Amino acid sequence: MAKSKKKQPAILNRLVGQLERKGMSKSKAHAVAISTLQKSGSLKKNTKKLTVKGKKRQKMGAEGRAKDRAASKSNKKKSQYVYSKKTNRATLKKK
Repeated sequence: MAKSKKKQPAILNRLVGQLERKGMSKSKAHAVAISTLQKSGSLKKNTKKLTVKGKKRQKMGAEGRAKDRAASKSNKKKSQYVYSKKTNRATLKKK
């Protein structure tokens, strides 16, 4: 009987993909992504299950997370930022 494969959280898959595109092997990228998301509180310790924070961050999408990171660092509003899909970064809107 084949093992049933559980679907991983999208936020985990996205981070694994980003790390692989930077040249990391698939297994190393997976390990680093899990560790990073567990340390940030998005995944429960020793699991691949999302925490409440993780569900909230995943629901934000890449654009929302990028704007949130930028706004947190600068103490500005998220609405003051524009997202670049190409670089996965949020920058201040031009006036």
